[in-house]
Amino acid sequence: MSRGLYLTLSFLLLLTAAFMPVANIAELQTITAGWDIGERTAFWAEQFIDVPYDVEPMGEYVREGRIVADERVDCMYLAFRSVELALGKNPSDAESVALEMRFHRKGLVQDGKVVNYEDRFRFGEDMIESGKWGREITSELGRTAIAQGKSAGEHISMIAKEDIQKVLSGLMSGDIIFFVKASDMRMEHEVIGHIGIIKREQDAVYLISAFGQKNKGGKVKKILFSAYSAEMPFIGIQVTRLE
Repeated sequence: MSRGLYLTLSFLLLLTAAFMPVANIAELQTITAGWDIGERTAFWAEQFIDVPYDVEPMGEYVREGRIVADERVDCMYLAFRSVELALGKNPSDAESVALEMRFHRKGLVQDGKVVNYEDRFRFGEDMIESGKWGREITSELGRTAIAQGKSAGEHISMIAKEDIQKVLSGLMSGDIIFFVKASDMRMEHEVIGHIGIIKREQDAVYLISAFGQKNKGGKVKKILFSAYSAEMPFIGIQVTRLE
């Protein structure tokens, strides 16, 4: 990256950090248009660092029928929005992408509000299975373990918690990490308990995610994935990659 481009981005990031005005989003989308999709996704995830956690159980964007609700985010919305901004040519196009990406079928807008959020992806495992959120590359990263799937008799492959350190070198910026919950800690039909996005900086591998609880709050953080995975309350991960 040239020094001039770096300074331009740094200035714009200061402008977008608090509320991301549409004009600045559009300029950043233009500047980053030639980047790899993974780099763009990680870039947009970084713009949400320190944004407060969305404590609304369904998500404010769902309750209010909004596509854009950047002032407070949970881990699923952060993944949604980071990818949509990366794929969109401009802010309006990113909203069109959202109507394709967030739903099993397609989002519908009437009078400025999304009217069929009941068709949205509610669980991370459904995002993986849909193929919309990238190709699942879990088995390509290293040795996998088996965990229970959505119901008794169903199984999924994952990188076990104790093996994550061994696969860090294979992760790339923009990879989406889906964290697998232990079967005795799940709600009905739930497999994935958390979602984050990878940002790679040379040999350092960071996880960007909205860390918090619906009844307590939190914020978006960028932390070393090695440190988080060692202490995380999940039994493993699945990974998808947009290509």
